[in-house]
Amino acid sequence: MNLNQIQNVYFIGIGGIGMSALARYFKYIGKKVSGYDKTPSMLTNELIESGIDIHFEDNIGLIPKDYYVENTLVIFTPAVPKSHSEWNYFIERNYEIKKRAEVLGIITKDTFSFAVAGTHGKTTTSSILGHILYESGADVTAFVGGIVENYNSNLIGNGKTVTVVEADEFDRSFLHLHPDIACVTSMDADHLDIYGTSDAIEASFVEFASKVEDRNKLFITKELPLDGIQCGINEEAVYKAYNVRIEDGSYVFDVQTPSEIMKDLRFGLPGKHNLMNALMAIAMSKTYGTSTDSIAKALASFNGIRRRFSYQIKSENLVYIDDYAHHPTEINAVHQAVRELYPGRKVLAVFQPHLFSRTRDFIDGFAESLSRFDEVFLMDIYPARELPMEGVTSEWLLGKMTNPNKKIVAKEELLTEIKTSDAPVIVTIGAGDIGEMVPSIKKVLNENI
Repeated sequence: MNLNQIQNVYFIGIGGIGMSALARYFKYIGKKVSGYDKTPSMLTNELIESGIDIHFEDNIGLIPKDYYVENTLVIFTPAVPKSHSEWNYFIERNYEIKKRAEVLGIITKDTFSFAVAGTHGKTTTSSILGHILYESGADVTAFVGGIVENYNSNLIGNGKTVTVVEADEFDRSFLHLHPDIACVTSMDADHLDIYGTSDAIEASFVEFASKVEDRNKLFITKELPLDGIQCGINEEAVYKAYNVRIEDGSYVFDVQTPSEIMKDLRFGLPGKHNLMNALMAIAMSKTYGTSTDSIAKALASFNGIRRRFSYQIKSENLVYIDDYAHHPTEINAVHQAVRELYPGRKVLAVFQPHLFSRTRDFIDGFAESLSRFDEVFLMDIYPARELPMEGVTSEWLLGKMTNPNKKIVAKEELLTEIKTSDAPVIVTIGAGDIGEMVPSIKKVLNENI
């Protein structure tokens, strides 16, 4: 498929974080872009403001009349139901229809491509890497699964020869990519509704890793059963971060590489998991040939990602942090970072579970990770692409938690409940529409300061 022959790009599910990055990209290179999404959001509002036409009704009459078969590419999200009218309209008329991952595969095939894989850490690692490469002057475009604060966008750069992409394991999407340099940050069980077993997930990651022809350009953590260059924190590895300390709220650390010691690197994102993400980005950019000075400057200036340990309020008496965590491992990482930064202070966690299947598959892990906080408000499960499952409820999860300071809070009661909390540190956690409530939560808490 030749993208140069395409004039129009139509998205079904344009408001998704990965889809919206592609929409921005195609608009930037001069294509006419429009699409459908189920509900308005901050992301769709931003796309509309950029000049992209979006509607929220599944109605074939709203598809632009000049989007002909021969000049239009249709990109859809795997979450779209088979009964979707617009999707069926394009299928019946033999339009060129691709998944997001297939389109990324086409884009990356003719570029020097960095791919960041892993069940956790993809967005942060690819954002740091994209920022390093862009700041160093590389001709790069980075497609990121989050809004990077430095750019207020999920697209970094406008390069034509180098790409950075998140290698998404959902639906085995990452097998469409053509990576020259890659990393795997983690291989925890997830998406069991797709894979069925953790062994199947592992096999998929092994297949992805095999796509990197030079194993000296595949970077892994030490515990992963893959053949690649190992990275580690305070342990023997080819790329080793050590002498880690906290100064003025930032990590300062040294890195041993195969050829040098990089001294006193400064990085502002909290949590040991983010330190590992930064180390992976350092290893990949160093292998590409980026200078030590450029890496150090970019790391120090990286401001983080929206909804990834994102400070909403940071005052002496009150801290409010919002995070996208939706798996027990990610919740544990949030907890570790909060305890490291605010030892001895009471922490309230507000959690919205994401997907019935994920809640069912990891119920004990969720209960254990949430119980570590001092107080927990548990919201109803956000269904996303799923129908309810009998017995899989937030009440079931609440009953498994060992922390006595816990309760179910309805969405419409959340602002009132948060307002009455005496916790000086509050974190909202989840991948559902809790992110849409952050501005309202921030406003209510600011009234209390």
